[in-house]
Amino acid sequence: MARGRKRKAGKRHPCGKLVRPTKGETQAQILATVVEARQRHYGVSAAQARDQRLSSALGRLAFTGAITQQQYEAGQKFGEVYHRHQVVTGLPLPSPSSVAGLMASAGSFGGSGDPPDIDLIERVRRHYDAALRALKDCDHDRDRFPGQSPSRLVYRIVCLDEDAGRLPQADQMNLQHGLDGLGYLFGLVREVPRKVL
Repeated sequence: MARGRKRKAGKRHPCGKLVRPTKGETQAQILATVVEARQRHYGVSAAQARDQRLSSALGRLAFTGAITQQQYEAGQKFGEVYHRHQVVTGLPLPSPSSVAGLMASAGSFGGSGDPPDIDLIERVRRHYDAALRALKDCDHDRDRFPGQSPSRLVYRIVCLDEDAGRLPQADQMNLQHGLDGLGYLFGLVREVPRKVL
């Protein structure tokens, strides 16, 4: 009969010492956790769960076909413009409701400590103002229609990352119109969006 305490189970180094688990998860473990959570939450296959669009409210709308690829790209571009404007001008960012939103808020402009160049601030403001004007035009196009305004919907879904899985039909059409207006501004679509859908 062996003397001493029972040997602990687990992987061992060649010298016989027990391998201690690493404190942080590996990239593969993190991805597996994300894929499993998406499968459970959204009812998709493992292959579909790897689609990056599922990480944001706007992306989930594109994934389900509620918006087109051009509308999705326009929303992403507006999100970048909005984020850059908030960071460069020193305005606070909204607190996003998803992990993807938190990761996006890390930003490419953060952490340098140096004040941005005046020319950069002006360029960012002009770009942001043009996007707001495009959304305001879309609001005027849809002001006699039911539902929320296109600018409000774009802000809530793109900037705040609010879930849009159960949008009423009127709101979905208003959102599409706002994204089409942004797509035209950003050169993603060639035609001016129709005023009446």
